[in-house]
Amino acid sequence: MDWQAFALSLRLATVTTAILLAIAVPLAALIVLGRGRWLAAVEALATLPMVLPPTVLGFFLLVLLGPRTAFGRGIAALLGHPLAFSFDGLVVGSVIYSLPFAVQPLVAGFASVDSALVDAARLLGAGPVRLVSSILIPLARRSLLAAVVLSFLHTIGEFGVVLMLGGDIPGATRTLSIVLYDQVENFDYAAAGHTALLLLGLSALALVAVYVTSQKRGGARRA
Repeated sequence: MDWQAFALSLRLATVTTAILLAIAVPLAALIVLGRGRWLAAVEALATLPMVLPPTVLGFFLLVLLGPRTAFGRGIAALLGHPLAFSFDGLVVGSVIYSLPFAVQPLVAGFASVDSALVDAARLLGAGPVRLVSSILIPLARRSLLAAVVLSFLHTIGEFGVVLMLGGDIPGATRTLSIVLYDQVENFDYAAAGHTALLLLGLSALALVAVYVTSQKRGGARRA
């Protein structure tokens, strides 16, 4: 087992999920609470990575963040290294690729909150930040948990974007999905089986935790 790749995958998924929550919560609130036809375009743009082939997204990001563009050269000058083929680049790619898996559950959860509560809070003088923190998030906890789990697991298992944008650099960009690909390519099916089982186990444990938590909350409410 490549524990270095395992640790890097966990680190990537944790950092990506934290950034996604900081972006997805206000974005989902804007989509649900906002007014204007342009919000449909915002939601469509946030959902685009879900239907875009990951290798296509990875290629565009590779070109954008590489030395061939002024943007890529500017980022390299600012950071002292290019984002392409680096851990920071993987974070950027993972945030963009997993954005729909954070935004969509939150949009659904926020939209399910009774609009009468939101209107009442507005009448009492609650601003957007107060609405989100005191009304939407507490009443859409399941959706928030789903967004966290989906973002984390989607990042753990992503392959196309990671391969295109980060390559296969040990200790820097080699994640478990890349390790699994290398093992299969080398016909090392025994090692590949162990890696695949580890990824399967992580996914299963996370989903069980979500459903157990949901059942406990449901039971507490019925009691």
